[in-house]
Amino acid sequence: MLVKRELKVNLGNFIILFLIVAGMFALIFLLYPYIIEGNNGEMIDEMIKIFPESVLKAFNMDIASLDSAFGWLKSEGFVFILLITGCYSAILGSNIILKEENDKTIEYLNSLPISRSEIVIKKFLVGLFYVVMLVLLTAISNYIFLALTSDIKLSEYWLLAISPLFSSIVLYALSILIASFMHKSKKMMGISLGIVFVSYFLNMFAGLSEKIEFFKYFSIFTLADTRNIIANNEMSIIYVFIAIVLTAIFALAALFVYNKKELV
Repeated sequence: MLVKRELKVNLGNFIILFLIVAGMFALIFLLYPYIIEGNNGEMIDEMIKIFPESVLKAFNMDIASLDSAFGWLKSEGFVFILLITGCYSAILGSNIILKEENDKTIEYLNSLPISRSEIVIKKFLVGLFYVVMLVLLTAISNYIFLALTSDIKLSEYWLLAISPLFSSIVLYALSILIASFMHKSKKMMGISLGIVFVSYFLNMFAGLSEKIEFFKYFSIFTLADTRNIIANNEMSIIYVFIAIVLTAIFALAALFVYNKKELV
């Protein structure tokens, strides 16, 4: 009953976001061949060379050419995907449990013959389902429209396409953990989005210089490992393992905290 309720409550926002993301990227992919027709693609590549190498590295432009839609996706395009999936995961995590207190429906849930642990676990799994579906459906949608306009290296594409999942699930679980200490969803949303953008900028700054490369170890987006995929066509198993372990730790910690929490 609770699972069906949560799936229904979160379905509308999920569909709207997915359609916006899919439509935006579809439009870009379909228009991109006209943008780079003739010598425009080569001119764009020459133009970006005026930027410092550190800046190009931060956006993967040193290892990905903008002469095709797939090349654009590997550089600027994946910045958007990481931020969109990250923001959605963080917002979903900040609201999926906390909204019951905010909407004063926690009394209803407590009247049901289920424990607090069941509430947290079922809500967590529903949210995790939507995070996974956003990444997968976006990957499928982008592949369909990208295949119409650009040559694609299949193994590289699908590794890249699923890579946002590993940063997203950690952001989702971390947001749930932080939310388990809170009572107001408005404050929590700002905190969650702050974590997303600070984490992204730390990851970006880490690519600007070897002296500050250690910043990447403080960024959740490092777990997406996109640069390694583009350069070596492989995904770090260590990062995948870390993402799964962190997600499990944050989820279990949220479960513990929520069970001890004084609900209002």
